[in-house]
Amino acid sequence: MFIRSEREAELAALADRLAARFTQRAPEYDREGSFPFDNFADLRQSGYLRLTVPQEYGGDGISLYELVLAQERLARGDGSTALAVGWHVGQMLHFRCTRSWPEALLARFCGEVVREGAMINHFGTEPATGSPSRGGKPQTTAVRTEGGWLLSGRKTYSTLSPALHHFTVSAGIEGEDATGVFFVRRGPGIWVEETWDTIGMRATGSHDLVLEHAFVPEDEVLGRSDSGGPHIDDGDGWLLHIPACYIGIAHAARDFAVGFARDYRPNSLPRPIAELPHIRQQIGQMEADLITSRTLLYAIADRWDRDEAGRPGLKPELGLAKYVATNHAIQIVDTAMRIVGGASLSRKLPLERMYRDVRAGLHNPPMDDVALQRLAARALAE
Repeated sequence: MFIRSEREAELAALADRLAARFTQRAPEYDREGSFPFDNFADLRQSGYLRLTVPQEYGGDGISLYELVLAQERLARGDGSTALAVGWHVGQMLHFRCTRSWPEALLARFCGEVVREGAMINHFGTEPATGSPSRGGKPQTTAVRTEGGWLLSGRKTYSTLSPALHHFTVSAGIEGEDATGVFFVRRGPGIWVEETWDTIGMRATGSHDLVLEHAFVPEDEVLGRSDSGGPHIDDGDGWLLHIPACYIGIAHAARDFAVGFARDYRPNSLPRPIAELPHIRQQIGQMEADLITSRTLLYAIADRWDRDEAGRPGLKPELGLAKYVATNHAIQIVDTAMRIVGGASLSRKLPLERMYRDVRAGLHNPPMDDVALQRLAARALAE
């Protein structure tokens, strides 16, 4: 119901084809907690990784609405893969809109994405500071050296780390009350410690990244907090890849539960359980939560696309879309498991994995309290 054009239909079909492959592999990756390299090979070969790259640099330049459409459908196959690749395609959209990188560096990296399937993610979370969205200053340090900087520190929740050759890192400037963002290429003084062993989203590869005197040349410094230069605020609309992922997982759980209700007929009943009033009530509740979440999510994405000047002012609505989608996703998967019953706890069925995966949405930015505080602040200021 949210496909509006032939281009969007083709994009949805691409995501559906990929999701169908990912569905088959998801149980093994989840059980092992291993990184889905085969899935990313498919993403690379299909051209998915270049979807948000600027058209002038060989990408498809898709809109935020189209990104949400693709990511939601991809997550129906495997939430871990969708969330992980979402950080790459989302940030490429962000860089395209804000032009926050030096243009020559952006052009070079976009070429690598298009030609080689390169990916990017930003690593800011640390053991002592928690999520960078909370405002903590990084303990990772940048020390000036001849021709550039030496970076040392540890980053946690480094999603995509097993597959990345490039990433950005926030670090405090030694001896100054400033923070810098650095474009880092994997090389000497950089390694990944495989620490990721969690209840959900087990295949995102969100290990610890360790830097020990890792060199970054001067022309690959992306910015400093004290630079005072021009800044394009896009309202962080790209973060809608997060609720798109979790509502996609919930959609898959809904599909499984509805199919189960249509087909399952215990010998105590003359008909499938889908005809029982309390089961129909539960299915109706799933539909209400799913339609509400998706309608809000796509409406906000469309507003962001159409109103470039108004993007900074959409932050409360962007946070609301995430708040509604992630909390409703948890409710939808829970209801799906109630419909299926005790069998839903079995690892032979996908629901228990989906139940674990959707919980992670509560801990992706913006967190619930931040989203609600923004809404409160605007209401009080009116």
